[in-house]
Amino acid sequence: MSGIWILRIGHRPERDKRVTTHVALAARALGAKGIYVDSPDSKLEDNIRSVTERFGGDFFIETGSPWRQRLNQFPGKVVHLTMYGSRVDDALEKVSPDDDLMIVVGAEKVPAEVYQRADINVSVGNQPHSEIAALAIFLDRLTGGEALYSERHGKLEVIPTERGKRVVDLSRCD
Repeated sequence: MSGIWILRIGHRPERDKRVTTHVALAARALGAKGIYVDSPDSKLEDNIRSVTERFGGDFFIETGSPWRQRLNQFPGKVVHLTMYGSRVDDALEKVSPDDDLMIVVGAEKVPAEVYQRADINVSVGNQPHSEIAALAIFLDRLTGGEALYSERHGKLEVIPTERGKRVVDLSRCD
């Protein structure tokens, strides 16, 4: 798979801080290279950079990024996650492993021009649900889950266990 980037449109820092944080965390965990957020939000940037620093990887975040410019200058395919698009399984057939993808995730009503600019408008189910769920399902199906347990070379590593929590601080293992 080539590069995957997320574009978050309509982020309202006071109202959407947790949801946009979770969009970014899901994107990072499921293989995206980074996220662009249209509204400036330095606290969101700090939180996501902190996670990346501690748990590894090269995920980036940029807030205050003009969404129209990002969409119009993106050279790859634009995928818009919406309840009103093609079924996710049908849409995935239109994506090649060689495609660079910009996945648009809206926070509030998405402007009509996003639907028009998108190469693929994708519906993940036909029932109301969160954009976090839609992004996670789409990325997991797109990548075949390959990013879920990939090595990120972070300072911290969560070790899957049936019960309890096991986190290894690799920075102390030198």
